[in-house]
Amino acid sequence: MSNSALINWEIKSKERAKVYKGFLEKANKNAVLKELPDLHETAFEQVDCLSCGNCCKGYSPRFKTPDIKRISKVLGLRESVFIDKYLTIDQEGDYVLISKPCPFLGADNFCSIYEDRPSDCKRFPYTDEDVFIKRQALTLKNSSFCPAVYFVLEKLCAKVGL
Repeated sequence: MSNSALINWEIKSKERAKVYKGFLEKANKNAVLKELPDLHETAFEQVDCLSCGNCCKGYSPRFKTPDIKRISKVLGLRESVFIDKYLTIDQEGDYVLISKPCPFLGADNFCSIYEDRPSDCKRFPYTDEDVFIKRQALTLKNSSFCPAVYFVLEKLCAKVGL
């Protein structure tokens, strides 16, 4: 897959959502896990997160207790003030951002708390870990807004002729 394969990736990903779902349901999990590190690296040779920022613009990471403690300290806020100012509790009981885009995302797509960002942000888009295959609904959702997930899914599907 060349850079040109990422042209119109959003449309292509939507069109192939059912293919991805079928692949993830039937895939040999161990085989996929073996492929992920190299595919992850190759994806990020092709995808520039700073030219995209979709994850930060339209979705929120979960803010776990260690994230809240760390970020509050960096911002010089009491944890309760940080929570009141930036977070809400979602339907799963997790702290997430009140607003979108992320208030820490700059116009240049740089994160103002990058070194101290939530662990979900550090791990996203999970293309190099077992979450990719174990949490299939999350991977499918991520493929709709993250070109790296699209890239990895396309490469995996191509290996099995889909």
